[in-house]
Amino acid sequence: MRFQRFAPTVRVTDLGRSVAFFRDALGMEKVFENGDPVGFVIMDRDGVELHLALAPAHVADDENVAHLLVDDAAEVHDRLVAHGATIVKALRDADYRMRTFVFADPDGNRFDVGSDLD
Repeated sequence: MRFQRFAPTVRVTDLGRSVAFFRDALGMEKVFENGDPVGFVIMDRDGVELHLALAPAHVADDENVAHLLVDDAAEVHDRLVAHGATIVKALRDADYRMRTFVFADPDGNRFDVGSDLD
């Protein structure tokens, strides 16, 4: 058995704002949308997908909704900061050999970002 894709779906209150955030702050591209009006969007970068679902009454909690593994967490952190993203947990080198931080999207959904220190 081989998995082909497993992508998180994140609820957002404003699809246009969320698409702009992930496009501008992380360099993702909208590759699919569905509905009339649009209620679902797939964002992609380097084969990594994030699914956004419109949920006007959504209220984020304090749990991480997804983990993003990258080759350079510090570079991603700096790009997010430059685009005004909320950093929930500061960039740090964790004892489990990862450089990691947590950011929030415009709806307050939290994402953990990490890269190996090896």
